Amino acid sequence: GTHIICDRKFLLECKNSPVARTPPCCLPQTHGVTSLAQSSLVKLEELKERNESEEAMPDQDQFEMDI
Repeated sequence: GTHIICDRKFLLECKNSPVARTPPCCLPQTHGVTSLAQSSLVKLEELKERNESEEAMPDQDQFEMDI
């Protein structure tokens, strides 16, 4: 047989390809496996809102010091 040999750099570049980020067209829809479950979508939206609100807040010290 023929062996196809790829170096590490090529494989890492393939990871960022748009083709690698799209799912196959003939994949069956299985909730929670190939498509996100409804509860997961709600959780993702909550996390996005939390991250946006944290970014909007100015940086504050974690602990206040009384001197």
